[in-house]
Amino acid sequence: MSMYKNSSLAAQTAFAGLDAAARQADLSRSIADIPGGFATKRVRGREYWYHQIRTPDGKLQQSYIGPNDEQTRALIQQHSDPIAKSAKQHFLRLTRSALELGCAEIPAKHAKVIGRLADSGLFSAGGILVGTHAFLAYQNVFGVMWTSGAATLDLDFAHAGRNVSLALPENLTMDTPAAIDSLQMGFVPNNSKTSFKKSDEPDFDLDFLTSRGRTQDTPIHIARLSLTMQPLRFMELSLEDPMRCTLLARSGSIVVNLPRPARYAVHKLLVYGERAQNQRTKANKDVIQAGALMDYLLTHDGLEFGLLWSDVNARGPGWRRRLDQGYQAMRVQYPECDFDARLQQVIEQAKNS
Repeated sequence: MSMYKNSSLAAQTAFAGLDAAARQADLSRSIADIPGGFATKRVRGREYWYHQIRTPDGKLQQSYIGPNDEQTRALIQQHSDPIAKSAKQHFLRLTRSALELGCAEIPAKHAKVIGRLADSGLFSAGGILVGTHAFLAYQNVFGVMWTSGAATLDLDFAHAGRNVSLALPENLTMDTPAAIDSLQMGFVPNNSKTSFKKSDEPDFDLDFLTSRGRTQDTPIHIARLSLTMQPLRFMELSLEDPMRCTLLARSGSIVVNLPRPARYAVHKLLVYGERAQNQRTKANKDVIQAGALMDYLLTHDGLEFGLLWSDVNARGPGWRRRLDQGYQAMRVQYPECDFDARLQQVIEQAKNS
């Protein structure tokens, strides 16, 4: 019995076209694409343009755009350009059409959060959407629908922290907590400021994660993102070589960074054994998601999966022990998928490649 079913050809075609167009458009995104207005300031006899927006507490927040020259004025003109607005409406129609044809969508309240963080530049600065929302997004990428493991309430974001250069100008910082506050959804940071919680929805958390290094479990603050992140063991596997992908919601499409599907699957097996006893529900979801992805990847992308499996096993005894623990739990739960024979086949294929 397969852990997924194929989407219609119409849905697959619609998503392929929308994803390509959205990712291409995202390459040319600018401050002219986000909400707000513009104002000039005179500094030492010269005029400069700023983008401005009011925060929930009524304060005016301004971001520098450039000098009052032809290039900057052309950028600002795009904000009210009817052609640009028409393009946005066109993308919205394409997105809703794809959803009507059966593509997977994300909940509206989740799309609101992800969209605001995308506008703030989190993904441009190397942020990655991880957790179940990545698992959901793979459905459209593969042209399938998962038969289980898709339920989620929280949102997980990750970043490689100090291990990567941020794609930000030297004089610019991002205030990610301010972007979250501007949603006016009631998110409040926890004591370590690695998670934002809603009192009226205790399971709808925003968690910020990174890979564990010499600091072990001590939260890591990234000043230029204004974010503190919780280190997790094995997280570096999901953060290596991320992919761009388009999420679909009724409010439109959002381009984000996701882990590679094979890395996501193996990471889920690795963290299965790391879950405490009171996290058995999450551990079970790890097994379900890893199983669904492996069921697909062993058939459709076996060589890449075999190479990754061999790479992870070569990272040391701690990695091998945790990987085997998660794998054994998965194969016992889904004996009908015949994972042993299929996995051995792709491992041999990888050895001979």
